[in-house]
Amino acid sequence: MGLFDFIKNEFIEVIEWVDDTPDTVIYKFPDKGNKINNGAQLTVRESQVVVLMNEGEFGDVYIPGRHELTTKNMPIITTLKSWKYLFDSPFKVDIYYVSTKQFTNLKWGTSNPVIVRDKEFGQVRLRSFGSYAVRVIDPKKFIKEFAGTNPWVRIDIVSEQLRNIIVSKLSEGLAEANISILDLAANFTEIGEKLKPVFQKEFDVWGIELGQFYIENVSLPEEVEKMLDKTTQLNMLNNKLNQFNQMQGGIAIENLPNNPGAAGTGGIGAGVVVT
Repeated sequence: MGLFDFIKNEFIEVIEWVDDTPDTVIYKFPDKGNKINNGAQLTVRESQVVVLMNEGEFGDVYIPGRHELTTKNMPIITTLKSWKYLFDSPFKVDIYYVSTKQFTNLKWGTSNPVIVRDKEFGQVRLRSFGSYAVRVIDPKKFIKEFAGTNPWVRIDIVSEQLRNIIVSKLSEGLAEANISILDLAANFTEIGEKLKPVFQKEFDVWGIELGQFYIENVSLPEEVEKMLDKTTQLNMLNNKLNQFNQMQGGIAIENLPNNPGAAGTGGIGAGVVVT
């Protein structure tokens, strides 16, 4: 899982975590009951944030870099532990590493149809699926909502919760997008952008930012698809008839000089003035 260094006398002097997994979001440093030495070195790598906790209360947060754990740069923990003066003895806190990288290509989909209202078809049941990306922007809130006492949280656990939010809010989002179901396929990108704020309101509760959100497919009910097929066929037939009439009209105009009597009839060329 990572690289952890334990120094002599069961006191921790070096704290670091090298993430060799693609899916870990939260990892609690396994102190194994050992205490942390005053002045211990804490390493936080890029795309990581470290949150200290003391007896269930949030303490200090550390961004990427190398930090020395002393009262000077542990003001919250110092207050929580009521250290009025500089301490020089080992202490005990919980250390959580939170990954802040973007997790991409997460899948969402409707296991059951969602009902949307359409101006032309009324209530319509739709199925849809796609992908999205997220990252943690509020580590404390995220730990509170997802980790609790769990020392290891993977993205699949998180995405399951987020997927439920997306599906539950999909019909509301499509309604706010105000796009006819006939135009859905041609406006996936626009719809995705309009849906993002709806989902982000829910994601804020978890301290998560929604990145890209993609709609890859929307399946219409069979009866609607049949109706669309008939409409398409009628449109194609009308286009063919219009092209045929235009062609016939053109031929008639070309033949007018060879048929002077046609100009006085009620045929295709009626009303055409030849100069």
